[in-house]
Amino acid sequence: MTVKNITVLGSGIMGHGIAQVSAMSGYNVVLRDIEQQFLDKAMEKIKWSLEKLVSKEKISKQESDSILSRIKTVVDLKEAVKSADMVIEAVPEIMELKKKVYSELDQVADKRIIFASNTSTLPITEIANTTSRPDRFIGIHFFNPPQLMKLVEVIPGQKTDQQIVNLTVDYVKSVKKEPVICKKDVPGFIVNRLFIPMVHEACWLKQRENYTLEEIDSAVKFTMGFPMGIFELADFTGMDVIHKATIELQIRDKKVIFPHPHIEKLYNDKKLGQKTGEGFYKYSDEKYERVQLDEELAKKCNPISLVANILNNAAWLVTNKASDITEIEKAAQLGLGLKKPIFDTAKEFGIKNIISELNGLAQKYGAFYEPDPLLTSMQ
Repeated sequence: MTVKNITVLGSGIMGHGIAQVSAMSGYNVVLRDIEQQFLDKAMEKIKWSLEKLVSKEKISKQESDSILSRIKTVVDLKEAVKSADMVIEAVPEIMELKKKVYSELDQVADKRIIFASNTSTLPITEIANTTSRPDRFIGIHFFNPPQLMKLVEVIPGQKTDQQIVNLTVDYVKSVKKEPVICKKDVPGFIVNRLFIPMVHEACWLKQRENYTLEEIDSAVKFTMGFPMGIFELADFTGMDVIHKATIELQIRDKKVIFPHPHIEKLYNDKKLGQKTGEGFYKYSDEKYERVQLDEELAKKCNPISLVANILNNAAWLVTNKASDITEIEKAAQLGLGLKKPIFDTAKEFGIKNIISELNGLAQKYGAFYEPDPLLTSMQ
């Protein structure tokens, strides 16, 4: 079986981005949404994005026209999937909505069609089991924005056929992305299992040690090798995304996350970050402005608890056979923009020191902090 025709369900940020990268790599794409006005808006954004590539001389005007000619917009679901080889669903991260979409899709889609969900946290197996084809169902998590981000997490469900995994990996490579396979359908997959708990841990660190936001963010950037501070990254991602992911992670595994109430408070207060003008930081206008961080501020904060948190979750992924160190480092580099590997940073701090930090936190705050067996075996 080969994949030539892609149908993307949902034309929001992720949906139209996936449609664009697919069409740019020669696929015939049908973009589907519930109303034509959503599709028109999505096509305007795709046109704008392609015009930028033309103006930067990355592609020619002729190539841009050719890419656009490969994208069709359709409202009727049956019509949208009639010639599809793979359907990539990119509807909002609400389990009931996804299940509703798949129950409708399952009735109208040919049995040979692969179903791929662009979810960032929802359990693949649970969604797959609502369809008549769990063996042809897979997670395909593009990062935002799909046009720029290189990483795609590929997540097989419990019943996904190996041939479907191989076909999905081939598709990801064909759209010039880097696939990382999360071998088990675990909460948060790889990147969000590292990132979301660390946002909460940064809140606990601020509360316990009385550091400023800028001191913690400077340490995350300059000591831990992140492209920006963790609070800055959270504001960039959006508190709505982080809050929803937190709930999903917690429902599925209490050990993965130790939620700090401040995230929920920011969400309830509609301080979602950059998109609303305020999150952890305040933003003065529409254009993205960087928080002022520097190496002197970084020296004021010891981020060992943050290193311990991300390392413990990375170790958990290895222990539970969801991934291995090489793939985790690749996912962290491409998905979070890390300048240096997590396990290298851990060695700088000392594995013994990190285990001691985790044991100390576990005694004070509970079992969440207990070090993973992999870490204890590394000292």
